[in-house]
Amino acid sequence: MLPKPHIRSNFRQFFVRGLTILLPSILTIWIIIAAYGFLKDKIANPINAGVRELVLRTTPWPTVLEQQVYEQEQSVKDSPERMAQWNDAGGGREWLRLNTRRQILTQWWKKYPFPMDLIGLVIAVVLIYLVGGLVGSFLGNSLMRWGGVLMQRIPLIRQVYPSVKQVTDTLLGGGGEGKLKFNRVVAVEYPRMGLWSIGLVTGDTLNTIAKQAHDPCLTVFIPSSPTPFTGYVITVPKKDTIDLNISIDEALRFTVSGGVIVPNREQPKVSSV
Repeated sequence: MLPKPHIRSNFRQFFVRGLTILLPSILTIWIIIAAYGFLKDKIANPINAGVRELVLRTTPWPTVLEQQVYEQEQSVKDSPERMAQWNDAGGGREWLRLNTRRQILTQWWKKYPFPMDLIGLVIAVVLIYLVGGLVGSFLGNSLMRWGGVLMQRIPLIRQVYPSVKQVTDTLLGGGGEGKLKFNRVVAVEYPRMGLWSIGLVTGDTLNTIAKQAHDPCLTVFIPSSPTPFTGYVITVPKKDTIDLNISIDEALRFTVSGGVIVPNREQPKVSSV
């Protein structure tokens, strides 16, 4: 029989190994499912409700459904409570036909949820595409700038909108003044000598600082981990930076993972652990 400490050690080793293998896949699937649920509930469902209402009010009424309207009408007349509700809603055969058809269409829609729910997602994708195309025009670009200025003048919203726009521009590579325009990755000794941090160069520094330093300086954004959209902006002499042969995406992945995800060409040949 193996000693208990050895069994516990093996269990911990195998459990961590299994978790390391399975966790990325589980988290990826969970993120995809959560994203789909959000898009379905917050975007597709409202659009689908609008599509159903449009179908109700623009397509002709099938003659075969008149029998169901007649049955609904008789059930309303036989129930004083439903009759009162009908009168409060405006009554009339046209209202009853519309309400009956709405119930039938909703039941049919629920019967085939998967293909029907995709209608809202497809329409959302098309609308986003059209908005992107519109912004590319002079009129659309002017409207976007006007909308941004308006958002920054509304109380409460103006405290939130610039930060949210900066995050989305950074994530999606959007244009505009809110975007952080990184151009390369460097290593700098920060927050003190002997401690190296990964930084993203945003450009040259302020003219006053450059004159005072008597040396070319760079403005560097030091992203924090695990949320690289927050961090520190520092000015450092160009000679005190080391250019790294990695992309912006690789630098952000390195930061988000806490240094676990290292680009292949930067992998150390001998582990220091």
